[in-house]
Amino acid sequence: MTPVHPWAWWVWALSLAAALSMTTSPLLIVLLVAAVCAVVLLRRGDAPWARSLGIYAVLGAFIVSVRLFFFVLMGATGGATVLVTLPQVQLPAWAAGIRLGGPVSAEGLVFTLYDASRLAAMLLCLGAANALANPKRALRNVPAALYEASVAVVIALSVAPQLIESVQRVRRARRLRGGARRGWQAVKAVIIPVLADAIDRSLSLAAGMEARGFGRTRDQRPPSRLLTLGLLASMLAATLGAFLLLGSASPAWGVTLLALGVAGTVAGLRAGGRRLSVTRYRPDVWTVRDTALAASGMAAAAVVALVDTGWWPALHAAFHPSTSPLVWPTLHPAMLVVVGLAVMPLALTRAPQPASPLSVRLHEVTA
Repeated sequence: MTPVHPWAWWVWALSLAAALSMTTSPLLIVLLVAAVCAVVLLRRGDAPWARSLGIYAVLGAFIVSVRLFFFVLMGATGGATVLVTLPQVQLPAWAAGIRLGGPVSAEGLVFTLYDASRLAAMLLCLGAANALANPKRALRNVPAALYEASVAVVIALSVAPQLIESVQRVRRARRLRGGARRGWQAVKAVIIPVLADAIDRSLSLAAGMEARGFGRTRDQRPPSRLLTLGLLASMLAATLGAFLLLGSASPAWGVTLLALGVAGTVAGLRAGGRRLSVTRYRPDVWTVRDTALAASGMAAAAVVALVDTGWWPALHAAFHPSTSPLVWPTLHPAMLVVVGLAVMPLALTRAPQPASPLSVRLHEVTA
C-alpha cells in the first residue's frame, strides 16, 4: 500500500486547526485533541520526526501555563465571582490601563483557560502534521510555480523535527558514553552538539540538492504581465471572498468570490508551472485516498464554520459556552460528527509496518 501523500496530512491537520480556531468549547477541544493524538499514535512511522508530538504537547502545556500566569498577574478586572484578591501594585499614571495584582475572577480565569487551550490544541495539530508527513517527501512535491518559496517554507517547517531528532541522537550518544550531568550542565552539554549537528545536516542537504540538480529549470523567461496580474487578481478575490464569507451577513458574494479566486489561482499556478518545467525526482501521486483524507479534515472545519455562523443559536451556544455568567459546557451530537470526521484517517489508512532493526541502524548511520 502506497504511503499517504504528505500534503494530505498537512491539509487534514490545518483543517482541524481551523476548526479549533472557531470554537471555545472545552469538550470539543479535548475530543479533537484526543482524535489527533490517536491518529498520530496509530499511523506514525518509525522515523525520528514521528516522535515529535510529545514536544508539541509540552509546548502547548507551557503556553496554557503562561497565559494563566499572566492573567492572574495582569488580568483585566471584572467578573462577579472573585476567587482570590492578590496584593495590588500601584503603577504610575503613564501606565493607565495596566494593573499588577488585584482580584482574580472565575469568569476571566475560565475564559483564559478556554482560549489558551484552543491555541495549544492548534499547535498540537501542527505537531501532528510534522509527525505524520515526511518532510523530505513534502519537499519533492512542491508546486513548480512556487518552488522557491515552497522550498523555504518546507525547510522552515522541518526545522523543529530535525532539532528534535538531533536532541534525541545527542542524548542517546551521551547516555552511551556515560554522561551523568544534570540540570543546566546537561543543557549546556547538549546545545553545542545539537547546533553543530544542525549545521552539518543543513550543509549536507544543500550539497545533496545541488549535486542532484534540484530545482533546475529549462525556461528562465520571466512570466508574462497578463499572467502576473491575473494571479494577483485571483488571490485578492479569494482573500476578499474569505473575508465576506466569515464576516458578512450575506455570504453568497463571499462564496462566489472565493470560488472564482481559488479557481483562478490554481489555473495561474499551473500555467506558471508549465512555463518553468522544474525537474522532479520521483514525485508522489495524489490518490483518491489522499483526497478523502484531506476532505475529512476540511469537512470537520466546514461543520464548525457552519455552526459559527450562528444559524442555530442553541448549537452555537454549545460550541461557544458562556463564561459570563459561567455555564457548564454541554456535549452536542454535532461535536461527535466533527470528531468522527477527524478520526476518519484511521479508516482510510493502515498502520505502517515496523522497520527491521537493520534498516533503523542504516537510517541512523546515513542520516
